[in-house]
Amino acid sequence: MNDYVKYGLIGALVVLLIILWRRGVLKQLGDYVVETREELRKCSWPSVDELRGSTVVVMISILLLGVFTVGIDFVLTLMFRFMTTQV
Repeated sequence: MNDYVKYGLIGALVVLLIILWRRGVLKQLGDYVVETREELRKCSWPSVDELRGSTVVVMISILLLGVFTVGIDFVLTLMFRFMTTQV
């Protein structure tokens, strides 16, 4: 890149940050981050054992849903083949 382009981009970024700072947008963003951190500290996070148990339940549920979907698809395919070969 040309040096003038680099300096122009840096200057535009500085001007943009000054405009955002003067309008109070940067303060609002900082307040949002602080409030989000405070709310996340209030959350109760699962223990490792609870997380493992939930993961196992989700994996088994996905497996059962997959088997059910494949089974229904297989049965419907057989039915349609039987119906189309009889005509």
